[in-house]
Amino acid sequence: MEAFKKLKLSQSLLKAIERVGFTEPSEIQDKTIPLTLEGKDILGSSATGSGKTLAFGACIIEKTKRGAGIQALILTPTRELTQQVSKNLKEFSSFHNLLISEIYGGVSIGPQIHSLNRADIVVGTPGRILDHLERRTLKLDKVRFLVLDEADRMLDMGFIRDVERIIHQCPRERQTLLFSATISQDIKKLASKYMKNPVHIQVESYVDPSKLHQIYYDVPSHMKFSLLANLLKKERKGLIMVFCNTRRNTDFLAENLKRHNINALVIHGGLSQYKRNEIIKISHSDKSTILVGTDIVARGMDIKDVSHVYNYDMARNSTEYIHRIGRTARAGKEGIAVSLVSQQDHDNFRNVRSDHSLDITKEILPQIEILPVVMLQRRSFRSNNFNRDHSSNKNRKPFNRFNRR
Repeated sequence: MEAFKKLKLSQSLLKAIERVGFTEPSEIQDKTIPLTLEGKDILGSSATGSGKTLAFGACIIEKTKRGAGIQALILTPTRELTQQVSKNLKEFSSFHNLLISEIYGGVSIGPQIHSLNRADIVVGTPGRILDHLERRTLKLDKVRFLVLDEADRMLDMGFIRDVERIIHQCPRERQTLLFSATISQDIKKLASKYMKNPVHIQVESYVDPSKLHQIYYDVPSHMKFSLLANLLKKERKGLIMVFCNTRRNTDFLAENLKRHNINALVIHGGLSQYKRNEIIKISHSDKSTILVGTDIVARGMDIKDVSHVYNYDMARNSTEYIHRIGRTARAGKEGIAVSLVSQQDHDNFRNVRSDHSLDITKEILPQIEILPVVMLQRRSFRSNNFNRDHSSNKNRKPFNRFNRR
């Protein structure tokens, strides 16, 4: 804990950090915390799992006063990330007696309204935050800290207009902290528009490149499922994550894997919040789980000890790809990322490989048995307020703070 003590944190926060099990700060924490305590705006480049919640949370916890209104707003792209950030902040603030409110769609709004009445810190998704602003159940006039967590993902999901409208409801005099896995031109534009002389902090990837083996197979479409099943049968140790680009493909994979005695769990935005939480619990307790999901898994969940990442559908660009493979080869452990590239993946794969920092080696296609598959009937997935938090909000009407809805 000596390294944390050098960051000039209070004894209460140090005690909470020690209880969580942290012994020394990560790179992003070591570089960010002193600057945030000085009141600097931060533009941080850091991946999921690097410890950025404490990096921005330390300053907020130290400077937030109990019962003085909502003083900090943290925007995240998904419900899962909202829950994860809130959980971590509650652990770190356990000796500060602060009230932290989680605001996201897919659940009843009533308990959230009650929570907001007493909250000191709010963590939420843009869609549901705007819902509360429109209902006048949330006021941001006392916000002193604004955090945009995984800002690149929020932009990818079409939340830029929502985010800007929320920013406009916050006081001009505030400290703004923006974190993103990659610093694109759009992120730089956002930072220049809403931040004051931000300090740019870039840290090395949490993933150890020397421990991560990236390979791909150029596979005919009709062999793709059979190749995946063959590879999964050979690798039954550790937690395995398989990524698809659509919910339909996740269900197709899980159903057909089960037909060939490979048990797999599906997780995507179409499932109820309760179901998704149950699957997360199983993955934490059973380290031999195969988890089939969409990119929401890569961004919103802190799932540890992943041994293999499979891209059944190729990520659309290098940013998505990096987030996916960033689930393995952590904390000095070995990891393997395997991409199955068929004809329909070639454009996406070309986009990924345009990032020349990625070292992806081609593997020879093994001889495998072609397995029969069953195509699923189309189903629709619905959940309350799902579209509000997980789709582009281009058609949302302008928010007028003076018109009660």
